[in-house]
Amino acid sequence: MSAIPTRMVVHALVREDGTVAGEELYEVAALLGMTDQQVRLCVKRLVTEGRFTVEGRGRRAVLRLAGTEQGAAPALVPEVEFVRHAYRQDRGLEPWDGCWHAFAFAVPESARAARDSLRDALTGLGAAPVQGGLYVTPNAIGPYIRAHAADLDLSEALTCLSTRDLVVGGIRDPRALAERLWPLPEIAERYGELHALAERPPEPGPAAGPAHAVALAAAFSAAMLPDPLLPPELLPQPWPGATARAAASEAWARLGAAAPAGGPRLFRLYGEALA
Repeated sequence: MSAIPTRMVVHALVREDGTVAGEELYEVAALLGMTDQQVRLCVKRLVTEGRFTVEGRGRRAVLRLAGTEQGAAPALVPEVEFVRHAYRQDRGLEPWDGCWHAFAFAVPESARAARDSLRDALTGLGAAPVQGGLYVTPNAIGPYIRAHAADLDLSEALTCLSTRDLVVGGIRDPRALAERLWPLPEIAERYGELHALAERPPEPGPAAGPAHAVALAAAFSAAMLPDPLLPPELLPQPWPGATARAAASEAWARLGAAAPAGGPRLFRLYGEALA
């Protein structure tokens, strides 16, 4: 819990009317191991950056999202499309067609920033590096990568292909390839932490539910973001990701049911993502 940035807590507690109650913010932050001084400094920075306005001081303050921030989702909410894809995989609704998707590019040092952005897009969508400038994934991410390359003016530098015959270092078996190309034990460990938190009941008290929700959202994002969302056919079974996501969904439903009307919009946003 102590690893959660204070500004994420502020954003997570934004209510449907765009406000954050100072009293709730300080109480939740304290339960997450943060000091009042951390909260005060964070609020000051957010106001200076123009992300919030504030009325009052300390625990009696009311923060309000600035106009440009009203429609933004908290950083603790992963992309809805990918969350839904993960749950569809867990339910067996996204079977793998046995096709590998490969992407290669050669970009000169003079366009280093664009090259790094393309690489980050590939790894962010779960592709694994095979060798210099060559990435593979079992997921059909081609449309996203081609669109990103076009935005970077790198379309001519990008090569995309698909194959059912992938051999890397003499390894051909799909599960063995997945084990070689992706850090599955590390990913499974993150999901183990999420599962343990999801099954832990919140402490008593009015701020305990929101604090547990923030911690759960942070753990969910920490597990999901590095997950390449490989098809179940390529993963050890039972896969900790599937069981942890199921436990997180149940925990979120319990927390949402106990949340007051008009409470943090985080509950609605996660409810939409897990629907």
